[in-house]
Amino acid sequence: MQNPENSTIAGRLASLRQAMRAHRIDALMVPSADPHLSEYLPPRWQGREWLSNFTGSVGTFIITADFAGVWTDGRYWTQAESELAGTGVQLMKISSGASVQYVDWLAATLQRGQTVAVDGAVLGLSIARLLQQALQAKGVDLRTDLDLLNEVWQDRPALPDAPVYEHLPPYAVTPRAAKLAELRAEMARLGAQHHVISTLDDIAYLFNLRGSDVNYNPIFLSHALIGADQATLFVAEGKVPSELAAILAQDKVVLAPYAAANAALAALPPGSTLLLDPRRITSGTRQAVPSSVNVVEAINPTTFAKSKKTEAEAFHVRDTMEQDGAALCEFFSELEQTLANPQRAPLTEYEIGTRITAARSRRPGFVSPSFGTIAGFKANGAIMHYRAPVEGSAVIEGDGLLLIDSGGQYVGGTTDITRVIAVGRITAEHKRDFTLVLKGMMALSVTRFPRGTKSPMLDAIARAPIWAEGVDFGHGTGHGVGYFMNVHEGPQSISPSAMPEAHTAMEPGMITSIEPGIYRPGKWGIRIENLVLNRLAGDHGFGPFLAFETLTLCPIDTRCVDKALLRADEVQWLNDYHATVRARLSPHVGGAALAWLEERTVAI
Repeated sequence: MQNPENSTIAGRLASLRQAMRAHRIDALMVPSADPHLSEYLPPRWQGREWLSNFTGSVGTFIITADFAGVWTDGRYWTQAESELAGTGVQLMKISSGASVQYVDWLAATLQRGQTVAVDGAVLGLSIARLLQQALQAKGVDLRTDLDLLNEVWQDRPALPDAPVYEHLPPYAVTPRAAKLAELRAEMARLGAQHHVISTLDDIAYLFNLRGSDVNYNPIFLSHALIGADQATLFVAEGKVPSELAAILAQDKVVLAPYAAANAALAALPPGSTLLLDPRRITSGTRQAVPSSVNVVEAINPTTFAKSKKTEAEAFHVRDTMEQDGAALCEFFSELEQTLANPQRAPLTEYEIGTRITAARSRRPGFVSPSFGTIAGFKANGAIMHYRAPVEGSAVIEGDGLLLIDSGGQYVGGTTDITRVIAVGRITAEHKRDFTLVLKGMMALSVTRFPRGTKSPMLDAIARAPIWAEGVDFGHGTGHGVGYFMNVHEGPQSISPSAMPEAHTAMEPGMITSIEPGIYRPGKWGIRIENLVLNRLAGDHGFGPFLAFETLTLCPIDTRCVDKALLRADEVQWLNDYHATVRARLSPHVGGAALAWLEERTVAI
């Protein structure tokens, strides 16, 4: 039974400080992470939220005897200020989600001889190395062998127990055996006889398996150890049905308990070579590897392989985009009818997510949302990762802009789309910002670039039309997207906070979002997002070039466009896009949804 003192954040912090004193810990860091460094965490590892009340997906919690704070970036500041109010936990603003300013704070704040603790099982190896280096320079000790949450979180959630299932043909295009063979060939090239994988999307991709252990992502908790002849999948007992276990065995994939992964690493033969990705495993996993084992550090080969969709996978993605676009036609048609009815019951932002999921669920192949729908009306649209509360969310009425960012998981692909629509009458300022964002999205959509271009280098192309007006936005322009997989996927990232390293190179088959925005705090927010596919675009003597094929199919609200701000070629792009949307989606809708589609795709 839970201690009544822990019913409040203050009580939880007091209990944690008591545990810290017992272990002689001067500072405790709780990252937003699990043993797989996932973006969306199973409840068991949502300790930062439990301790602080901050629900954003990115943030690092640190507590000392007289301080508690959460470090997070500008996408979450407004949300964090609200959720942290009255908790005794401070908001520590950082410049970007990739920042590690909390490491500098720890090094500057603690004194020689003091101790910082963090659970090594959830501490990324790359961050652990930065932290160790910074603290050693100040004479501060680092402990990674404690999980103090277990001592104070008395009703801590258990591990998820949802079953694992197989991603089947025709949607699972490449057989499991072929993927394993490709991986082993890359291991051999790197001189490794063994390879450990902890990132859940890499594992799901490699074994053609899916699950539902993490909200929105069809993945399951597991580790994998790949050898020259056999692969071991470490997963909780009972999660893999016996029939599926027999199928896996045919490809020499054996099952072992989830908790046995570190022991298997510790038992690797002396003198053998292990391949691992230092950005995709935790410090605890790395510490399990004996010093007698040689280690090769390189990006997981599966990270590259799953990012480059095959032609057959692209075929299924295009079909998925038609189904998703049809669902959105039905949703927007119904939404606009509702908003135009003066006798209607109040419609809230929270209900938007329910309605859009209902529309998608009527489509073949739909499995789940790919993330929590963001529906922000007026000023709430300026909160980049806004989540409408179940109770008390804003009513959509009056005049303004409604931003809706949503997506779906289908057996044939993953979608992610943002649209902004006019509600009532909108102003010239609304139209100006909307058109600037549209210009940025179009500018990057039509860009051609040499194959192998580092993805962060493309970011400025989408920002240029917005920068020209002295405006900017505080998030990246684009992220990779999986194939019935994580909606945020690497290795490519079109973002100013990403380093243009070799592994960020753009290659054929990658699916990426293009989503510039403008956010006016307290007023409105605008983001327009399409997904695009890298396609070969010829070689004219300067090496192969790539171009983007736009995948997303949904009208862009031309009522929000100031045509005077568009060049003739931009008007043509928009009209051509809408003609394509109309032609591709018309066979999938009828009645009011078809009428809405035809009206919203009229050329300007």
